[in-house]
Amino acid sequence: MIGSIGIPELVIVCALALLVFGPTKLPDLGKSLGEAIRGFKKAITDNGEAPVQNPERPPPSTGSAKV
Repeated sequence: MIGSIGIPELVIVCALALLVFGPTKLPDLGKSLGEAIRGFKKAITDNGEAPVQNPERPPPSTGSAKV
């Protein structure tokens, strides 16, 4: 059956991850994956509260015009 992962499959996946990434890189990989998932969930639950620029008007200048 596709989609059912048991204990033996989980052990094999963990062993392969340990072999590929090594014991020193695995905690960093887990941390970055957790931060990415957290950021994705936050972006979904914000419901468009981020400011959106008007596409018809160019962004304001910074005052450093080249002559």
